[in-house]
Amino acid sequence: MPVDTHHKQALAIDFCGLPFASPLVLLSGCVGFGEEYTRVAGFSNRQVGAVCLKGTTGDARLGNPPHRVYETPDGMLNAIGLQNPGVDHVVDEILPNLDFDETRFIANVSGSTIEEYIRVTQRFEDSPVDAIEINISCPNVKEGGVAFGNDPDMSARVVEACRKVTQKPLITKLSPNQTDIAGNARRCIEAGTDGLSAINTLMGMAIDTERRRTVIGNNQGGLSGPAVKPVALLRVHQVYQVARPHGIPIIGQGGVASTDDAIQFLLAGATAVGLGTGLFYDPLLCGKINHGISDYLKRHGMSHVSELTGALELN
Repeated sequence: MPVDTHHKQALAIDFCGLPFASPLVLLSGCVGFGEEYTRVAGFSNRQVGAVCLKGTTGDARLGNPPHRVYETPDGMLNAIGLQNPGVDHVVDEILPNLDFDETRFIANVSGSTIEEYIRVTQRFEDSPVDAIEINISCPNVKEGGVAFGNDPDMSARVVEACRKVTQKPLITKLSPNQTDIAGNARRCIEAGTDGLSAINTLMGMAIDTERRRTVIGNNQGGLSGPAVKPVALLRVHQVYQVARPHGIPIIGQGGVASTDDAIQFLLAGATAVGLGTGLFYDPLLCGKINHGISDYLKRHGMSHVSELTGALELN
């Protein structure tokens, strides 16, 4: 659906000093390394403000054993296991083939140790990516497998370490699988993050009753899709209370499948809205949401999408 020039301007935002053509962001792990959906007729990366590339580690990873994906009521479990070709291959072989005139590209850094986060971040620092997203939901192998993102101290240590080796905008992806996501966000801001991304997937399980076994090969996986949206909205609202005084923008995400979903995340405090699992059901969702937000602004007498951010009125 075409969006006129006036409303193209109304949708353009600034995120961590980067101009985005739209508040929509394609989420890491859902669009490969930025090329998968470009094969779909009618889809264009120009419809979004940025594309988050697949999670990348220091060395290549084969990922988890199958089954890796399982559809659940109003959602999807996945346990891919960070399958990727390693940061050197991504920088040397994949990035040169991306069209940086189409949209912004954000690297997603993952690791099992702080040293690995540093190594991958340093490699992306000397690359054309526009920003770096830190996936702190990875297990810390030196601390018994506890996810970095579920411990505020470890989260801050990862952010601080990455901050020291890059001048690019740094976005920290927060895990919902913790007691105090706002407190964690505060620690990440103090450690130097420029932006926040909320939320990552909720941990879940699926069971085959006939076999009396778990369905996912890894036994547990990340739950995404519409089922997680109420949790995601609350988490974004909670993080916004901490981020707003510091001017830290948020990519709000978790179950977005319509214009109304996207607007809800903006009202809760997001500056940009992430699309992931929703694209599996409708690959042309981006254009529809852009058009829908433009129509909403017009109907409500608003001139710019930024007027929606944090405009939620509590009872």
